[in-house]
Amino acid sequence: VVLLLVYAAVGVRSDASNHRYNQGDTVPLYANKVGPFHNPSETYRYFDLPFCSPGDVKDKSEALGEVLNGDRLVSAPYKLDFLVDRESEVICKKKLSKTEVTVFRNAVAKDYYFQMYYDDLPIWGFLGKVYKEDKTDPSDYKYYLFKHLHFEISYNKDRVIEINARTDPNALVDITDDKEVDLEFLYSVKWKETTIPFERRMEKYSHSSSLPRHLEIHWFSIINSCVTVLLLTGFLATILMRVLKNDFVKYAHEEETADDQEETGWKYIHGDVFRFPKHKSLFAASLGCGTQLFTLATFIFLLALVGVFYPYNRGALFTALLVIYALTSGIAGYTASSFYRQLEGTNWVRNLLLTGGLFCGPLFLTFCFLNTVAIAYRATAALPFGTIVVIFLIWALVTSPLLVLGGIAGKNSKAEFQAPCRTTKYPREIPPLPWYRGTLPQMAMAGFLPFSAIYIELYYIFASVWGHRIYTIYSILFIVFIILLIVTAFITVALTYFQLAAEDHEWWWR
Repeated sequence: VVLLLVYAAVGVRSDASNHRYNQGDTVPLYANKVGPFHNPSETYRYFDLPFCSPGDVKDKSEALGEVLNGDRLVSAPYKLDFLVDRESEVICKKKLSKTEVTVFRNAVAKDYYFQMYYDDLPIWGFLGKVYKEDKTDPSDYKYYLFKHLHFEISYNKDRVIEINARTDPNALVDITDDKEVDLEFLYSVKWKETTIPFERRMEKYSHSSSLPRHLEIHWFSIINSCVTVLLLTGFLATILMRVLKNDFVKYAHEEETADDQEETGWKYIHGDVFRFPKHKSLFAASLGCGTQLFTLATFIFLLALVGVFYPYNRGALFTALLVIYALTSGIAGYTASSFYRQLEGTNWVRNLLLTGGLFCGPLFLTFCFLNTVAIAYRATAALPFGTIVVIFLIWALVTSPLLVLGGIAGKNSKAEFQAPCRTTKYPREIPPLPWYRGTLPQMAMAGFLPFSAIYIELYYIFASVWGHRIYTIYSILFIVFIILLIVTAFITVALTYFQLAAEDHEWWWR
């Protein structure tokens, strides 16, 4: 049900059949945003720069995920009618004031690029260029603005297949000095036929991440991770299982004389191992939130593997994250309340509030800070008030009720904590331990192996989040995700055994 709802919410290729045109039909062209090329997460509205704007700039209605993605599409001043060539068409003649020249010069100095969408195909281009001519003093640089844009569009019968935008290197306007400049913006359009089918027009955008050399790196990452898994498996099988087997055999043979023998290692603290942890309400809430986030990740992978997140399906990932998180909040409520009841907790309402705020609380505070900064700089990352209201309503009308229903179901569940041995009344004192058995060193050790299994994929993920790359190889990412789970489970079993063998019975939080 969750997958079907999200599938409908993100609108997977639902409008593909509507992209048919006759000669002379108007094909939608929208200007999206501008920003420095070296910082793709910093973007602004297209007409924040003093471009020629059409008489009535119309905002395109966008889905929730597109707004969260920072897209702000508006009607562009170019007319790119289907199969209609144009040569040096004038958009407008404009006299740039000193202030507008300064704005354009600062944008060119920071390598600003623009992004547009033509029939849902992305287009990029640079605003201008800097002539340095071997000069070391930035005050001697020359700044030029491109004024002529060439559009090259490929079509197959009645459908748009591909579009490229390039600037004319000879059509330049000098904006080095703070003085008024007379400017004439131009554009040209050239149509050409292609045999590429409409269904494959998005392949070029995922091609860069699927090159053979990139695939070799990904498969090297998987082989490296598999070797780690095999080493850990051998480690657990040869050491832990042998030691545990010997312990069990020895323990069984000495049952008759157990009172006369002094217990050692993990058997010495068998009466303390299942003592409930400190701050059990927070512990149960953490378990509930973790279960929900794990479920969220699983659903996202399932959607990715069936092809929902194809390149430039704008905002699909954000929509899926928001909807799935809202619909799976009942899992967090049920898991937290059920486990809290097993730990003999009584204040289940406070536990439920803690579960609801443990992830959303820090997320909300971070959002408030980042959104305030984005509003101050007028960046497209700033969410409009209407979008914030929609998100709040989703949280209030979907997330919170499902959380409460899950919590009530968990509270009323008949599950009881089944400890295999009786817990003593007073906890034993933990002996002094060497520094490397402390919490922080153990955390570092436990995190190193899982990180080593995924660090290559993390590089590509960060390159897509904070760069211009597009991550498309979800099948490989899913394999690495499974390996990550296995490595994490194995290292957890090993370190927990070593902790108990050192007679440290406070293992829950670790």
